[in-house]
Amino acid sequence: MDCLFCAIVAGDIPSTRVYEDELTYAFMDISPASEGHLIVVPKRHSRDILEIDAEDLTAVALTGQRLARRVTEVLGADGVNLLNNRGEHAWQTVFHFHLHVIPRYADKSRDRLQLPWVPEPGDPDAIRAMGARLTLG
Repeated sequence: MDCLFCAIVAGDIPSTRVYEDELTYAFMDISPASEGHLIVVPKRHSRDILEIDAEDLTAVALTGQRLARRVTEVLGADGVNLLNNRGEHAWQTVFHFHLHVIPRYADKSRDRLQLPWVPEPGDPDAIRAMGARLTLG
């Protein structure tokens, strides 16, 4: 398997590790969107959100929460984005499930992230119809 994040977890590629437990590994992003931008990965390889098993997904989410608290406390982040991209059209560039922990700051000199859309109100009928199509159970 030729996976960048698997190689990082194995120690074959250096990283700035900030947290590790039995199931997860977290490290500093080398192309940070803001001060303190981290990546959390499961140690077991899963390509994306559709493939990851429940145990690893839960572990990544809990590690992400711990690190969101950490960047808030230590760096004084004014907010935090937890971001996962699934698929090439959603900007996934490393095909190993991962969660970005991106601290957000009112001081834009510390924060370069720009969201790719401007929220606008949708059509209520279209929203209800889509909700009906996507309802589980």
